[in-house]
Amino acid sequence: MRTVFVTGSAGFIGFHLSQLLLDEGFRVVGFDAMTDYYDVALKHRRHQILLQNQNFTCTEAYLEDFDALQACITAAKPDVIVHLAAQAGVRYSLENPRSYMSANVMGAFNVMECARELGVDHLLMASTSSVYGANTEMPFDELQRAATPLTLYAATKRANEHMGHCYSHLWKIPTTMFRFFTVYGPWGRPDLALFKFVHAAMNGEAIDVYNNGEMARDFTYVTDLVRGIRLLIDAVPEEPADPADIVDGDSLSPVAPFRVVNIGNNDMVPLMDFIAAIEDSLGMTIKKNFMEMQKGDVPATWANADLLERLTGYRPQTSVKDGVRAFVDWYRDYYNV
Repeated sequence: MRTVFVTGSAGFIGFHLSQLLLDEGFRVVGFDAMTDYYDVALKHRRHQILLQNQNFTCTEAYLEDFDALQACITAAKPDVIVHLAAQAGVRYSLENPRSYMSANVMGAFNVMECARELGVDHLLMASTSSVYGANTEMPFDELQRAATPLTLYAATKRANEHMGHCYSHLWKIPTTMFRFFTVYGPWGRPDLALFKFVHAAMNGEAIDVYNNGEMARDFTYVTDLVRGIRLLIDAVPEEPADPADIVDGDSLSPVAPFRVVNIGNNDMVPLMDFIAAIEDSLGMTIKKNFMEMQKGDVPATWANADLLERLTGYRPQTSVKDGVRAFVDWYRDYYNV
């Protein structure tokens, strides 16, 4: 039985990934700090569900606590590490930047040190579409320069990519960084737009719509996302014997077993269409406060998912209409409304 060590296992994405891995017969060892960035009860409930499977165990500790992380990984002896834990949220990085440096930079460094010591078969680490920053050429592809991050959150994730490449080159650790694009779905974070919009609407409150609604996102349904991660586990990068052998469009490093991969729906959906899908699922019109663009935000994101499909044969495809309806159904059930 293969063992996967998942950081952030009580988080939105970590929970769904752990469920998928357990369903496929993996042993999963979770690691989560249970920080109070949002409702900790939601995190505990996710872990409670996972703990119903005998092949799941977990430790509650901080990534910054290297001794605790090292002890847990050493005991688990994982074949694969999937590093998802991080201080998330673009807007929160304006309020509490220090937490991003601590969790996202030092935390990732500690994970990479453990991967180096253990010599894992594959290290996979989460990045974000936010690293594309001020880029305007769309869809975003992995070979574009990502040199203009607009928030500290994006900068820490870009730093993770550079750190990952360095460790992969020096210690020959097969490493895949995946860039997420606006993930949504059941068990989502309360700070994400879909959760906030549905919660406000069901309480008769108005929602804040930034840039007067003139925004677009590549909304990616969470089960599509984790399916992509699962398949990438088996797409282990190998350092090319000759850089000339790298296929056009592949982000594989010429000097390391390292690759960056977008995981997105390969579709750009206008924000107002997304809100319309919420209104349709709820059967109501939502009151809206139209506002200016928020600092650090970008007007649009759009993923080129060709590399993901080439490596795995898979491309996310859940429609916003279906994904939003699934979230609304979960929200009604979870909160009994």
